[in-house]
Amino acid sequence: MAGLFNRRDAFRRSGVGLGAIALGDLLGGNTFAAGDSSLPSAASSAAGFAGNVATHFPATAKRVIHLFMNGGPSQVDTFDHKPALEKFHGKTAGIDDIRTERPTGDVMRSPFSFQQYGERGLPVSELFQKTAAHVDDLCVIHSMHADVPNHEPSLLLMNTGEARVIRPAMGSWVTYGLGSANENLPSFVAMSPGGYPIKESQNWQNGFLPGKYQGTYVDPRNQSVDRLIENIRSRSVGPSDQREQLDLLMQWNRSHASARGEDPQLESRIDSFELAYRMQSEASEAFDISRESKQTREMYGDTEFARGALIARRLVERDVRFVQLYTGAGQPWDSHDDIHLGHREVAGRVDQAIAALLSDLKRTGLLDDTLVIWGGEFGRTPVVEMPKEGANAGKMNGRDHNHYGFTMWMAGGGVAAGTTVGATDELGFKAVENRVHVHDLHATILHLLGYDHKRLTYPYAGRDFRLTDVHGRVVDEIIG
Repeated sequence: MAGLFNRRDAFRRSGVGLGAIALGDLLGGNTFAAGDSSLPSAASSAAGFAGNVATHFPATAKRVIHLFMNGGPSQVDTFDHKPALEKFHGKTAGIDDIRTERPTGDVMRSPFSFQQYGERGLPVSELFQKTAAHVDDLCVIHSMHADVPNHEPSLLLMNTGEARVIRPAMGSWVTYGLGSANENLPSFVAMSPGGYPIKESQNWQNGFLPGKYQGTYVDPRNQSVDRLIENIRSRSVGPSDQREQLDLLMQWNRSHASARGEDPQLESRIDSFELAYRMQSEASEAFDISRESKQTREMYGDTEFARGALIARRLVERDVRFVQLYTGAGQPWDSHDDIHLGHREVAGRVDQAIAALLSDLKRTGLLDDTLVIWGGEFGRTPVVEMPKEGANAGKMNGRDHNHYGFTMWMAGGGVAAGTTVGATDELGFKAVENRVHVHDLHATILHLLGYDHKRLTYPYAGRDFRLTDVHGRVVDEIIG
């Protein structure tokens, strides 16, 4: 029979479409490592539990939603109010130490007004006036800094802890440590409306971790479940026939694997087909926001990002461990010119949805153990970018990349709500107080999830690797 009907024929002829083939990132990654059978326990000396999973110490967060503002939102136009920009607008005073990727000019005031919110009167730009209603739930980090002022390495650093070479994404490390809490859905989902961000699927890669820890990409631009997840349903056979076909396929795959020893790529594909079969029932329901009330959908808004935010809430309430939602394809926040237009347009797509997500998580009690992270790969300069040929030719109204100081915030999952951490200088260019590097952020996130970032490791290429490499400290001020 094998000579007449082999494995390749089985894939082509059978109805085992299963939706697995649609999980492009889950199946398509070629950077697999050794199988799970050789893994040391990630928490052999654990003292706590996240769900049913042992952790190094008791966790305050069980899952993560990462709202990635790709492109680099300006800290001084969003959450880091600097009155000195108004004072020095159009002047060179105080900018001697400002060195950026491209030539810059004078200080430029923010085109957006700020208002104080919450019990502590935290200032927030008009761009995020809906999100600002939740400042008492936020821990705002004003002293973030990264390594270089370029999108590609900075996105990789924020996502994987490494700017140059392939490494596992933060979501992969989280799911490696915590495991799956819902076997019928992917543990790590990445959404970007309208297409990939810069560096594409490298942002949610599994690197040297086994393939099942790679993120599954979904485009929330698509409204129907069948378009969100292609081939989620077989059009040729029913579930029972699919189960028989899958069982037969598994027998062949196991026989194929046993003849070749441990094959991590094959093991990952076997896992993905099983997951995709189970997904057919639960994914159709989880990704279908039409099941939400009209009032809820209107609360989030009618943008592609809003659909992604609502899906994110539906996924975490079904115990998906790590959900990442990008602003959109490319780098939407990259306002080298016309920042008064660009930032307003992008913020208009996300502000209502972010506020609704926080309200929804709080209403359901999920915010208590769901960590929400907001921010980009870096910030922007407090001075104007000089005009050049190309995007901002002849204009003096945009800001360049700035990795020396920028803002991120976190909410839920045990963070110190209603607080600020660190500070930038008078103009908002450089982090000067309680500086928080991306490695420190990652160490703190893992701490909230119950893991010592120095002990959550994976053996590869002769040494134990970790998300923070050889860096990072837990920022105690972030922890509530």
